[in-house]
Amino acid sequence: MEHLNTQFLLSLMIIITGYVCKKLSIIKAQDGEGLARIIFNITLPALIITTFSTIKIDFSLIMITVISAFYGLLMAAVGFIVFRKEQRNSRGMLIMLLPGFNIGLFAYPLVEAIWGQAGLQYFGMFDVGNSLVIFIVCYLIASYYSTDSSQLSVKTVFVQLGKSIPLLAYTIAFIAAVGGLKFPQQLLAVTQILAKANMPLSLLLLGIHLSFSLNSEYWRNMGRILAVRYVIGLIVGGLLFWFTPFSDIIRYTLLVGFILPVAMAAIPFAIEFGYDQNFVGTLANMTILISFLLVWIIVGSLY
Repeated sequence: MEHLNTQFLLSLMIIITGYVCKKLSIIKAQDGEGLARIIFNITLPALIITTFSTIKIDFSLIMITVISAFYGLLMAAVGFIVFRKEQRNSRGMLIMLLPGFNIGLFAYPLVEAIWGQAGLQYFGMFDVGNSLVIFIVCYLIASYYSTDSSQLSVKTVFVQLGKSIPLLAYTIAFIAAVGGLKFPQQLLAVTQILAKANMPLSLLLLGIHLSFSLNSEYWRNMGRILAVRYVIGLIVGGLLFWFTPFSDIIRYTLLVGFILPVAMAAIPFAIEFGYDQNFVGTLANMTILISFLLVWIIVGSLY
């Protein structure tokens, strides 16, 4: 327990450091965009390749990916029911915020600190299903309900998938793991060094992105999204944790995975399709704080 508390406190201190540096203008909010590109396109893919280079794909790992994808579809279906009476543009924005989770920036640093490389492998497989949901389901929903739904096409979806460097890294690493292929040692030597930077950079970026400027007009819809995400996540995750014969690491992966923050991809989706960027950004910040506290409490009390 003391080890867990230490890891969470260290992570919190790095997040606060990023936030304080932004408030003191040592780092500008715009700098976070460049840092995010470095993480998503360099350190996170390096971490994925490093993690999957030692993984042995078995049924339990594939099952995590399948459960993650099906849960995303479930949340999308719930969104269609809960927000069916909203205006078209608002409906698309609200529904797309339900299915996806922030794995790369939020979960990986904490998981690496708590469970090490073994934990990263399981959360990596969880993120494979999560990434498919984000870049296919969420993207289709966001595009369909946008003011210009003419952008919706199979070609557009595949172009979007092709732009995701982490998803490409997952695909290549997964195929290599299934096929028993080995990455060159020189490549792994480079990715291992770059992967070490992912945790501190990701936590710093979370702090840089934090914002506490809340618009009172947002409260109703934010409350509904937060309630749906966390109530269903805790119920489904709790049921799987307590009443399934899965191994401990799988049960923790699902329990923690279902209460993670809103996917960061929701912000560029909001920009691309003309949704309320302030609403999406504020909600993402709120889920980061809520998820951090929930993960700390749950893992600390059960682990």
